[in-house]
Order: sequence, then C-alpha cells, then structure tokens
Amino acid sequence: MRFEIPFYGHENIRSLHPKTIEITTESNLTTNGDCIVGVQASAGCNDLPEKMKALLQNSKSKVSCTITVKDFSFTTKGRGDERLVLTNPHDIVIRKSSFVCPRTLATNCDASSDAIPRNMIKALQDPDVKGIFAIEVT
Repeated sequence: MRFEIPFYGHENIRSLHPKTIEITTESNLTTNGDCIVGVQASAGCNDLPEKMKALLQNSKSKVSCTITVKDFSFTTKGRGDERLVLTNPHDIVIRKSSFVCPRTLATNCDASSDAIPRNMIKALQDPDVKGIFAIEVT
C-alpha cells in the first residue's frame, strides 16, 4: 500500500539529526527541529488510512519512505511495529531506533535526516518548494 503526503520546505530546515526524520503539519520551524525535513504537511500519523495503520502495526511489515523534492529523491527503509499507535495529528517520525510514541511511523530504519544529501536539504530550505513524503508498506 502507498500513501503520499505533500509538504513544503522552510528556511530553518537543517536535517542534522542522527536518529530520526520528521515531517509536520505545523508551519513554523525553529533551528532546534533538526530532524524535520518538511512543514505544512497534509497529514500527521492520525490521518493515515486505517488499512495502512493496520499494516504498520505489524512487526513483519516492511516500510519504505521516499522524500522527493525537485529532481532529488531519498529513500529509507524500516519496519512496522505492533506497539505503534499512530495517533499524533501533526507529526510523522521515522526512527533508526525501536522507540515508539504517537508520532512514530516506522522503527529500525536504515537512515536518518543527517544522511539526506546536502543539495536536497538546500532545496528544502526554500519555503516555496513543494515535496512529497511517500510511504509504502508491504
């Protein structure tokens, strides 16, 4: 199953966090949010289709998240987890660790925001740039 979430860039995107990647429905971003790669997202965890939530709540599920902006694309792969609640209305976070909270979409991912190519991050620092956060669960 695939679900795409449009989002926008922001001048304060740094993408330096070694353990997570996040998008948020919020429009404001401080430099402290160093895992955030997109704002004004059209969905948080709570807004995902119920069928996708059920797939994500299975530890055998494979999760692929692809961020696309302009000509750039970055993919990380992780896993579902039966502990996921997927209830946060504003944020979606994918994690290298197995930590779970209402914002968590996937755990044990193979990359974090500090691995995203810097030329892609430079593009995401433009508030007018639109990106897509695509989630695929099998």
